[in-house]
Amino acid sequence: MLKEITTSQNIVRFNGEHFVEEEDDIAVESALTIILDGNEFATMVCSPSDMKELVVGFLASEGMIRVYDDIKELHIDEDRGFAYVDLVRKCTVQKDFHSKRFIGSCCGKGRQFYFHNDVKTAKTVMTKLTVTPEQCRSLMAEMQESSSYFQQTGGVHNAALCTTEGIVVARTDIGRHNALDKLFGYCIIHRIPLKDKLIAFSGRISSEVLLKAAKIGVGIILSKSAPTNLALGLAEELGITAIGFIRGNGFNVYTHQERVLVSGTV
Repeated sequence: MLKEITTSQNIVRFNGEHFVEEEDDIAVESALTIILDGNEFATMVCSPSDMKELVVGFLASEGMIRVYDDIKELHIDEDRGFAYVDLVRKCTVQKDFHSKRFIGSCCGKGRQFYFHNDVKTAKTVMTKLTVTPEQCRSLMAEMQESSSYFQQTGGVHNAALCTTEGIVVARTDIGRHNALDKLFGYCIIHRIPLKDKLIAFSGRISSEVLLKAAKIGVGIILSKSAPTNLALGLAEELGITAIGFIRGNGFNVYTHQERVLVSGTV
């Protein structure tokens, strides 16, 4: 049976004048441990949805697989919180790099190890895709309006794979990196071409978020929030257009402005 990613809880809300008892929707937090070729590989704290995509995307992001056919067998026991994965070619990575890792639901120190495989999984993006200011604003609005779970709980992140005309697929998770891994897994499982795709994202553009965009293979990332300086350095080097603070009619273009076209430009 599939787990729900929201639950209800009785709370006491202060409305500015007095306390009111009511029921509130809360985001569910769950743990998923990946057993790779019989060995404990990683434990992720995540929203219990789209688990197959999460596992596939995470393994691809970590350089364990490149295509879906690299997986011989994948079974997820959602009740117990385990994903069992056997690869066509057995995992031979160094134990110090991949061994019983706990991966938190927030960015930052929860993934202090993630640089180990970036050299072989992050790639320079050569897309010729361009976007207009109107499309940036429209895609961000569409992503936010389509997230019923965020509107219910306010406690999840959203990521959407888009063309310039609209959203192809959107995923939600308590962890911003998990939402991106779910998109990556979807692309791998369904063999989605990425030359005409970009990502709309609800959270801060951290270095990890930027690297995941590069690993997925998209050249434009949109966010309603801010980037970090390390993320922008990576975006410049990897050829990714980073656009942040998309709010109202304005936004900031931080890197590779040539992909953002306004009326009268070519």
